[in-house]
Parts: sequence; C-alpha cells; structure tokens
Amino acid sequence: MNVPRLVIAAPSSGSGKTTVATGLMAAFAGRGLAVSAHKVGPDYIDPGYHTLATGRPGRNLDAYMCGPELVAPLFAHGARGCDLAVVEGVMGLYDGASGQGELASTAQVAKLLRAPVVLVVDASSQSRSVAALVHGFASWDPQVRIGGVILNKVGSQRHEVLLREALDESGVPVLGVLRRAEQVAVPSRHLGLVPVAERRGDAVGAVAAMRRQVVAGCDLEALMALARSAPALPGEVWDAVEAVGAGGAVPLPAPSHNRASGPQAPDGLKDALSHRAGQGVPEGPNVVAVAAGAAFTFSYAEHTELLAAAGAEVVPFDPLRDEALPEGTRGLVIGGGFPEVYASELSANAALRKAVVELVESGAPVAAECAGLLYLARSLDGLPMCGVLGAEARMSERLTLGYREAVAVSDSVLAAPGTRVRGHEFHRTVLEPGAGAEPAWGLHQPERRVEGFVQQGVHASYLHTHWASAPGMARRFVERCKG
Repeated sequence: MNVPRLVIAAPSSGSGKTTVATGLMAAFAGRGLAVSAHKVGPDYIDPGYHTLATGRPGRNLDAYMCGPELVAPLFAHGARGCDLAVVEGVMGLYDGASGQGELASTAQVAKLLRAPVVLVVDASSQSRSVAALVHGFASWDPQVRIGGVILNKVGSQRHEVLLREALDESGVPVLGVLRRAEQVAVPSRHLGLVPVAERRGDAVGAVAAMRRQVVAGCDLEALMALARSAPALPGEVWDAVEAVGAGGAVPLPAPSHNRASGPQAPDGLKDALSHRAGQGVPEGPNVVAVAAGAAFTFSYAEHTELLAAAGAEVVPFDPLRDEALPEGTRGLVIGGGFPEVYASELSANAALRKAVVELVESGAPVAAECAGLLYLARSLDGLPMCGVLGAEARMSERLTLGYREAVAVSDSVLAAPGTRVRGHEFHRTVLEPGAGAEPAWGLHQPERRVEGFVQQGVHASYLHTHWASAPGMARRFVERCKG
C-alpha cells in the first residue's frame, strides 16, 4: 500500500497538534483530496473533529490495546482508496504507555507506518532555543524521521525571523508558522475537549478556523511532498469479515431508530455491510441497537464494522430523544460518553429506560462500557437511571486514567472466562459497589482488583476495549443475539 502520509507530533501536550492536524485535514480535503484521519492512542474526542474536517470516520491507532502488529493493517484499512493520510499523535512524541518504553507512543506508530513526522512546536516563550529543542527530538531516535517543523503561537514577524534563523542551523525545515489565534480554541471539560456532538455548529466553525489558519501559515505543497516521500507500506490490510472469521483475541505480548432522521452509523459500516453480503454471510432481522447522540459519543468505528461483519444489522439510536429501542432490537451496545452532563435528560426519558429494562429481562445481550455502565446503574448523581444494576454512580474529583491488562472473570456475552484483553479506563465517576457478584474483569495494573458486572445477558464495565484486538467478542455477541 502506498498512501502519502504524515504524522503530526509535538514535544508535549498542549503544543497545538489538534489544531495543526485538523487544519491540515480540512485544508487538503478542501482541495478535493480524500483524506484519511487517524489518532494515536485511545482518544475518542479528537476523531470527531477529524471527521468534520474530512467527511470520513476518524480512526484510532493504539499499539497498546491492539498490539503493534495491528497498527499498520488498521491504518491501511482506514486509508484504503485515499489520497492522503494524516495521523495526529498523542502527548509528546516519545511518550507512551507508562513504564513500557516506546509502546503506544507516537514515535512507535510513526515507525510502524514508516511515516515522516512533522513536529509542532509551541514557540511562544522561546527564540534561539527552539533549534536545540528540535535538534534533540530529531536526533533522539534515528528511526524516527522528522521531516519538518511547524511553529505555533508565534507572536510577531520579528519573532518569526528569530525562530527561522535559529532553525536554519538545525537542518530541519520550517513547513509552517502559525500566529496566536483565539478563534481556533476548542472548549475543554474534565475529560478533554468537548465532543463535536455537543457543539456541532461551533465545532464546524472551529474546524473552519483551523483550516484558514493552516492554509495561511503552512506550505501545503511542501507538506504534501513530504507525505509522498513515505515508502510503500508492506503487509496486510485489516478486514472486518476476515477478523470475525478468525475470531480470537490477540494474546498479550511479553440516535434514532427512525433511520431517516436519527444519528447515522459510521461511513465505514457501509463497506463492512457490502463485504459481508459479498462473502455470503446470511442476512436477517438481527438488529443490534447502538447508543449514539450527545451523551454517548465514545465508539471506535471498527466496532460497528465488526458487528455488521458478524451478521448484525447495526442501528443507532439516541437515548436523549428516542422513547423506544429500534424495532426488532435483539442486542444493545452502549458505549462511552458523558452521561453525567445529560443525567437529567436521560433520567427524564422513562419510556426508554423501561424499554432497556424489558430488553434485559428478556435475556438479550447487552454490552455497556463506562457511560453505558452508569446508564444501567440504579442512579447517577441521585437521578434514576435504568436500574438494571444494583449500584449507585456519582461524579468524583478523582480522575481514573490509564491502560489496563484484564482477564475475563465470568462467562459473558462478550468473553469466556480467562479471555485476556487490554483496555483503557478514563472517567471521573465512582460506582458503588464497583463489581457485582459475577464481575466482568480482573485487572492487573496498576493494582489487582475485579470490576464490572455480568448478569443475565449484561456485560457492563468501566473498561474501554478495542474489538479489533479481540474480534471474537463481536462474533460472540452477535451469536448470542441470534439466541
């Protein structure tokens, strides 16, 4: 596969990676190019802005959760047929999973993709020192090719001249200079940026501002030439149908059911449905309802593709608006998001809460992650939720964040006991109790504990997982839907 590609990285968080990456995506898409957008790590929010910029599903590349061996195949799947791929990094260029070297770092992903790196530097408080900073990053790992630098938050023309003079000595070309601009700022909350689904009009305006800033300040021709310098990427292209057929987990290394007006499924789902039909997978009324809308925005595009490849008809719905589950629902997937922000609206939709309870009581499979776990609890910040789980949830000042190694403790609709996966926790809520009589997972870092609930057909947990690393979970879930 030979798709031109760039990795947008930075010395640290807060340097402007999202502004530059999203602006570049929008700028090249505005030129009529098909742009594939990717994000290093488990972040769900940035890909929403990438989707606005490109009109294609934003996808994640996570070497911890999926394993390094899946990074290039998943990239190739998302970038298939595109003219350019832009990969936004995570944290600082060389920052990865805590205590595990380069694993899951932007640098590792760049090497796996054989992609040139553009370093975004916050130059607001430096001049000649920028050359030492860039030289250090460029020389740290000879296998990481830093092909250029974009200077962000430059204060004046004089400031720009000083920076360019210093970087002339570094040998790393300046590919862009961006001045300080408040209009591109995106509001943040306790878990990062506010998702697109909550501020779509403002988000569209922010992406347009990023595009204008990048077009005005960056050498797009030089950036495209750098992207085209990436060599052909060998190896397989990930395929949902083939993955579901293989089915196993990767071993750990040493919003409306009215389909015309409701939330739409990812574009990549169409490819999975088409491929499924082409492979002779039997069709049927096997509806899996997937929670969407502003309260449930955290989902990886590959999840719905895997469900479709396994034989499900994936139908999104919005728990904030819809008073019934999609017609013919045989299974329910409720991913992550911000239910605490919409707790009163979710609680007020008593008709849908009742429908969820009835589905659970029928024995249908239900998979809930993080926000979905809270929605199934008895209450959230004192407001009634579905009451499927005998637990109370509340907001907390403490942030629970990090990668996790996990083993399935109980037999469930997602996994047999002993199934090993890697996942990610990211929340500011507390659930009491944190585990049911039959827990979902046993976690092994940073401390050993059990968490989550398995009861009837429900699997509910704080742990976010990426099903591309364990496609058997999607296959098992759909098989349980068929009864």
